[in-house]
Amino acid sequence: MKKEVQRHKSSKLSSEEQVIVELEKIIGSIVSQAKSKASVSINSILVLRNWNIGKRVNMMMLQAESEKYGQGIVDKLAKRLTDTYGKGLDTTSISRMRKFAQLYSDQKKVATLSQQLTWSHIIELIALEDSIKRNFYTEMARIDNWSVRMLRKQLNSMLFERTAISKRPEIVAKEALSKLSDSDKLTPDLILKDPYILDLAGLDRAYTESDLENVILNELETFIRELGSDFCFMERQKRMSTMKKDRYLDLLFFHRALKRLVAVELKLGSFKPSHKGQMEWYLQWLDKNEKKEGEEKPLGIILCADKDQEDVEYLQLNDSGIHVAQYFTELPPKKKLEAKLHEAIKIAKEKYKVISSEDEK
Repeated sequence: MKKEVQRHKSSKLSSEEQVIVELEKIIGSIVSQAKSKASVSINSILVLRNWNIGKRVNMMMLQAESEKYGQGIVDKLAKRLTDTYGKGLDTTSISRMRKFAQLYSDQKKVATLSQQLTWSHIIELIALEDSIKRNFYTEMARIDNWSVRMLRKQLNSMLFERTAISKRPEIVAKEALSKLSDSDKLTPDLILKDPYILDLAGLDRAYTESDLENVILNELETFIRELGSDFCFMERQKRMSTMKKDRYLDLLFFHRALKRLVAVELKLGSFKPSHKGQMEWYLQWLDKNEKKEGEEKPLGIILCADKDQEDVEYLQLNDSGIHVAQYFTELPPKKKLEAKLHEAIKIAKEKYKVISSEDEK
């Protein structure tokens, strides 16, 4: 009888312990969610506070016609505010707040951004002088939920200059970014890059296309980060068959926002015009056999170790759904990358000017 009571007690304690463990999990989840919401709320309040401070300082100085004494006023104001409220309202901070209010003048837009980006994001963004570049990074950081660290990494890798949108006329770039801001609508120009930086571990100097493919699959997360966050891996060596022949695509992805299949071909050497015909065949096959209802036409990316841009231009690939890009297996020196990209952007914009003037005639 005594043993039965002890067994019953033991069973009861075990049951109580289970309840405690379960409640601990539930309450822990509630606490974590509350902390997360509190963090978002605090950040939102901070961003809006800083915008309002910047706006108010700008308005007062404009009304008082004291802009020519601006720095002196800001210095004295910052000292008094720091004495009263402590850190966070020094000269540098107030100058940043003023610039924030100048560059992001739409209060509704700022209110939305305050829910998605931190003040640390804003500091990085307001340092960009080019408005199109700044809008690009603002929207991409927002839509892809970049951390501050990721934003800095993308800035350092010159993401904007590598995207197709940087090589388009200003009016086209502004329209694409406006659509992204208003309706989260991505266009291929915002995600296609040249060059791609394939910073992949485990790739020897002498490698084959198969080696490159294997390393990409081993480092798939890294590769997709470089392609863009909405890319979903579907298949390697995708078999495409006719009655008499099988062909194999290196990598097949799907882009959720674009609602398109994306075919990726890897080439170790320079781009050749024959690569275009190969990719066109893949895209036609995918369009006929794999595209689902509601999806757009498939896109193709040909990644080459090198390319002659003039050679690519002769093929007029803009409307074909094929994007030819160079890849680097590591990030090159920034000056070298900068020079290459600025030259590519200059050539592309000159080309659009020529096309535009011919259309006007």
